[in-house]
Amino acid sequence: MSDSHHHDHNISVNQDNKKRVFIAMLMTFGFMLAEVIGGIISGSLALLADAGHMLSDGVSLLLSWVAFIYSDKQADFKRTFGWHRFQTLAAFVNGLTLLAIAVWIIWEAGWRFYQPVEVMAKPMFIIAVLGLLVNVIVFKILQGGDHDNLNLKSAMIHVMGDLLGSVAAILAAVLIYLFAWNWADPLLSLLVALLIMRSGWFVVKKATHILLEGSPDVIDIEAVKNKIIADIKTVTDVHHVHTWSLTNDKHLMSLHIKVNEHVDDYDVLWETKELIQHNFPIFHTTIQIEHLDCPDDSC
Repeated sequence: MSDSHHHDHNISVNQDNKKRVFIAMLMTFGFMLAEVIGGIISGSLALLADAGHMLSDGVSLLLSWVAFIYSDKQADFKRTFGWHRFQTLAAFVNGLTLLAIAVWIIWEAGWRFYQPVEVMAKPMFIIAVLGLLVNVIVFKILQGGDHDNLNLKSAMIHVMGDLLGSVAAILAAVLIYLFAWNWADPLLSLLVALLIMRSGWFVVKKATHILLEGSPDVIDIEAVKNKIIADIKTVTDVHHVHTWSLTNDKHLMSLHIKVNEHVDDYDVLWETKELIQHNFPIFHTTIQIEHLDCPDDSC
């Protein structure tokens, strides 16, 4: 006998998250064009790197926005849990683009050390300051959303990396203007690239764990088993416990419980279901009840 709590898998996406991502996307794409023009005119790698990162930001925000739209679609017979996993897939792609951008910046910075390029500090400084303001606004917009959503978090990390890129461009412009240190441009770009790479790896690692249906860090399987056996006296054993996630905040579980003879299966099922729901962050549970010893290894 089996059952699951939360039979309706059509859980709505946070509409506030979707709205915030859309506004941030429009602002990011808009200013990216200004940075591309400014980077070409000034000859600044830091600005071009920042513009490239803003392009990635815009694409990642677009992807995140589309993921929120698809995740809000109704579940059907082909996708019985709906499109929630699309958010995780979007986060995975965003993480990969972060790593790709970091590698590109490192490559370009390496060439700039060997072949220095004269940089126009004044236009570089002005555009970098404006870029910083835009990035701060975009980051604040996203920061007001759901911090537990990996899709939104990956978008925030993109913007944070771009914000750091703007800071690096400002600092490089000041050093170039005051001391003619053209090497400051690739050096600071390199430091930002390393930070972007670290953040990208975090997102890719987290998203990969979910896509491979790894057990969520927030769920202790042994604690679940011990809690059920301790609180429900008719349960003698809990085994074949499996946990995985659809998204960073939607966790699922399946388990087998062995019970004493002559007990009402429905009562035990309901009691177990309620215990899990109120003590663990699990949005869907499937429970199989066993009365006799399993005749084979399938139980």
